[in-house]
Amino acid sequence: MPRKHLIAPSVLAADFTRLSTDFDMVNRSEADWFHLDVMDGRFVPNITFGMFVIEAMHKMAEKPLDVHLMIVEPEKYIESFRKAGAHVITVHHEACPHLHRTVLQIKETGALAGVALNPHTPVSVLADLIEDIDLVCLMSVNPGFGGQKFIYRTLEKTRQLKEMIVAANSNTLIEIDGGVGLQNAESLLQAGADVLVAGSSVFSSDDPVATIARLKAFHASFDF
Repeated sequence: MPRKHLIAPSVLAADFTRLSTDFDMVNRSEADWFHLDVMDGRFVPNITFGMFVIEAMHKMAEKPLDVHLMIVEPEKYIESFRKAGAHVITVHHEACPHLHRTVLQIKETGALAGVALNPHTPVSVLADLIEDIDLVCLMSVNPGFGGQKFIYRTLEKTRQLKEMIVAANSNTLIEIDGGVGLQNAESLLQAGADVLVAGSSVFSSDDPVATIARLKAFHASFDF
C-alpha cells in the first residue's frame, strides 16, 4: 500500500480580504494542515503576521496549524506561538545557533518540532539530531516570498534526507515548501516527501478544492 501524505495549503497565497472564505474552503477540502509563514523582515526580506493573527486563524481553522517561523531568535517566541494555536512549529537551522536546545524547547510545549533548511544548506547538517526532529522542511525556493520557481535540486536533497531518516529508524516527516504543484507533486512523493506545502497552485486555481484533491490523490510508486 502506498504511504499516505499530507497536503498543507500555504495561507500566504490566500486572499487576505476574504480570509474566512479561504479558510472555509480549506476546512471542507481534503487538505490536512494550514501552513502559516511567519516572516520578520530580518531573517527574510518580507514581513507577514505574528501570533495575534495566528490566534484569530486558529479560531477559523478546523485543521492543525503548521507554523513556519522564518525569523531570527525564534526561541523567544515559541511558547507564544504554541499558545496561539500552533500544532507544528518549524524553525530554521540557519537561525538557530543552539538548534538541539530549540528543538527540545518546541517539544516541551507539546507541539511537533520542525527544522527548515534553505536551498543552499545540505541535509547532512541534521545527521546528529534527526531522531529528535518530527519534521524537516526543505525549502524548494529561497524563503521570503510566494510564487517562486521550484528548485529541482530539491528532489535529490529529498532522497538524501529520506535515506538518512530510514538509516536512523526515525519517523521524521519530510515537508517540501515552495513551488509545489500538480507538475511536480508525484516526483516529490516518489523521492520521499511526506508533506506538500502548496500555495499559489491551490489559491490561484480555478477550483482550489479540486486541486487539493488531485494533490492528495498522487502517491509514490514504492514504499521506503
